[in-house]
Amino acid sequence: MGKTDLTRSKSTGRSIVNQADPNNLMRLHMQVTGRVQGVGFRAFVREAAKEADLTGWVRNLGYDQLETTAEGPRDKLEWFSEQLKAGPPGGRVDQARIDWETGTGEFNSFVVRSSR
Repeated sequence: MGKTDLTRSKSTGRSIVNQADPNNLMRLHMQVTGRVQGVGFRAFVREAAKEADLTGWVRNLGYDQLETTAEGPRDKLEWFSEQLKAGPPGGRVDQARIDWETGTGEFNSFVVRSSR
């Protein structure tokens, strides 16, 4: 993975990642197990991805499992994963498995895919 480009925020003095640097593109692959059917979980995931300006997809894997792949800056992906761990009202997350990879830039938007 390439060198991370950090700059300092003038207002807070904290280090921030230069999101324009393509080397900062990360990929999160996440599987969530729990009450994920019939509670709007996929729509919740899509809206969280849209709010964080991420690209990728989400789909159901069966009765109690959901899978998503998203790309963007790591800080936004971390926020996204925390939203998914909390889930939508009526949903319940019993387990969440996360894998991190370098992003590929292959996605143009974030979509809901057909269930597998």
